[in-house]
Amino acid sequence: MNQISEPSWRLSTFWLSLSMLVVSTGCNRQAAQTDKLPGETRPQTVPAENGASPGASRTADFAPAAPVNKLGHGQLQPVDGDLRTEDPTKGWPTPDLAILITGRQHGFIEPCGCTGLAFQKGGLARRQELIRQLREQRKWPLLLVDAGNQVRRFGRQPEIKFQLTIDRLKKVGYQVIALGPDDLRLPAGELVASIVDEDPRQSRFVSANVTVIDPELMPTFRVVSVGDYRIGITSVLGDRVQQGIFSDDLILRPAAESLARVVPQLKQANCDYYLLLVQASMDETRALAKQFPLFSFIITSAGVGYPPKQPEQVEGVEGTIIEVGPKGMFGGVLGLYDDDDIPWRYGLFELDASFPDSAPVLEQLKLYQQELERAGLEGLGIRPVAHPRGASFVGSRACMKCHQQEFKIWADSPHAKATDSLIKPSERVDIPRHHDPECLSCHVTGWHPQKYYPYKSGFLSLDSTPLLVGNGCENCHGPGSSHVAAELKMENIDQQQRMEWRLSMRLTLEKAKQEQCYQCHDLDNSPDFHPDGFDRYWEQIAH
Repeated sequence: MNQISEPSWRLSTFWLSLSMLVVSTGCNRQAAQTDKLPGETRPQTVPAENGASPGASRTADFAPAAPVNKLGHGQLQPVDGDLRTEDPTKGWPTPDLAILITGRQHGFIEPCGCTGLAFQKGGLARRQELIRQLREQRKWPLLLVDAGNQVRRFGRQPEIKFQLTIDRLKKVGYQVIALGPDDLRLPAGELVASIVDEDPRQSRFVSANVTVIDPELMPTFRVVSVGDYRIGITSVLGDRVQQGIFSDDLILRPAAESLARVVPQLKQANCDYYLLLVQASMDETRALAKQFPLFSFIITSAGVGYPPKQPEQVEGVEGTIIEVGPKGMFGGVLGLYDDDDIPWRYGLFELDASFPDSAPVLEQLKLYQQELERAGLEGLGIRPVAHPRGASFVGSRACMKCHQQEFKIWADSPHAKATDSLIKPSERVDIPRHHDPECLSCHVTGWHPQKYYPYKSGFLSLDSTPLLVGNGCENCHGPGSSHVAAELKMENIDQQQRMEWRLSMRLTLEKAKQEQCYQCHDLDNSPDFHPDGFDRYWEQIAH
């Protein structure tokens, strides 16, 4: 078997150190030999880097085999004394090939955890554990594909996240990765550093209509052999999602026009199955599936909310559309069989807390937080901006003299301890996050909660702005410097101005419910706040 060489990374010293610190364990399992076409690759079946989360006494296993069920759906199953949520592959016979389908991570390398990891799905640590269990415990032959869109913003922090994610996907053994529209907003140099392997022909990244700098850096398709199967795979970026992507280092072509050139080459490869990874709307996905009936399975990043548990058959052709879910919360498993009656089965795993954390991934997440600390806000390109009101943040203690009862309620609430929960988290305890802008934005005072930047006079660090720790009064009521100065008669102002400043700080309960609280208690970070959690939460902080 020809193995994929380790990539020659052109990354910073940090990332070189990172890859040396994360230890790989397990053994390789060889694929059966078949004739190769020029440019075909036989992927190294890289075992997952394993290990349960620190302190775990055991690793949960899958539910025992049961009689074959076409849909493969089950209920809560006892597993080695634990409860696993629905196992969608319960009762499957061992597939001749299992294809794990992921995508749309969108920056969520781990669940936020604000309301407890037990209530949230996704994360690279759980995904790797799913792969480990499929590969090592079930011993299923695996093909790992990712539909792309690893990040959701641009800037230094998303660049670091992209590097971390691709490093992890390569280490765990992904054979094919697509590029999403948000990925392509990263600098071309960052993309190339992750895309290029020692031999560009072995690149895991494929695209029929995207070129990054040089067409030689990324093939238009790949043929991957696993076991007795040959799978032809390409990806395409839909015409509509290409809008708004501007870079002299990128060449983007129409989707259908590009596939028309690639499909004849794929046909010549004489594969058992053909996969198309699509970043496009559902309408465009269906249109491409009908126009190019060669593709057995079309994996799309379209759709809103949870993906359907069963794929969609394309009307008029044999193609089947599989949706990847949002935020990396799901892993779809497509089982292929040499069976005319049931040639394939599909199961959708929810990456919930029943999957133990992979220790090597946690180590990498820890190093990621250390890199954010080393870079600092300035190194991450984050600059404070002026608040629209023009006032400054003074901290919640400045409110205490006049609002003693309200201050006491705040001081006894989780809001006051929001920064502490980053310094000493209750879960994944050895990974502090108080240098992470995406966490600070809701856990300190004086930041924009959705855009991850501080306001001038907002929190900068524990040492320089100690009065702004916690999610303070001013995050809801606005910066209070003018109000405090007026009430303490620190400025020579008239009664009318004083009243205006008082009114500017007032916040009605209805406005808080409709606008303010959801800035931090959004669906990503606080899913139990929706749709009717406000009243329950308000009881804890009513003032």
